[in-house]
Amino acid sequence: MGVGQDNAIPPRNGEGDRPKGGGGAFNTTSATIRMARRERRSGNLPEVILWRALRQRPGGFKFRRQHPIGPYSLDFACLSARLAIEIDGEVHNRGDQPESDSVRDAHMRARGFDTIRIPAREVLQSVDMVVIAIVSACRERQPLHQPSAGPPPRFGEVEGRLP
Repeated sequence: MGVGQDNAIPPRNGEGDRPKGGGGAFNTTSATIRMARRERRSGNLPEVILWRALRQRPGGFKFRRQHPIGPYSLDFACLSARLAIEIDGEVHNRGDQPESDSVRDAHMRARGFDTIRIPAREVLQSVDMVVIAIVSACRERQPLHQPSAGPPPRFGEVEGRLP
């Protein structure tokens, strides 16, 4: 896929040019933003418990709660790892909800995000184990390159000495 194609994965935070007028991978509507703000104030117990742990930045990762992307509001997101975290209650196993979830996951995948779905009962049983799994998933999604330790050595330079 070349740059500028409609189905190209957008760059990570801070990479690439930003289109004028906003938009890009996080393009959303004001209605979705209002919904996300309302959800942040909700008292969904598994989300509140997990948020208490994730706001401590486990593994050095920053998480957002009820982060709007496109028409969806993610339960939690780690933008640096491009990871969406959804806490699924029993309703996610009923009716057409599994199909809706797969459409949502495909939408996120098209924007470069992987989605992990965690049953709410697991959060209630062992939030520590859930956090370990989330941090592990974030580490797996980290870029392969590491920040530069400085410029490359000059020709003939060995361990900081010139020939």
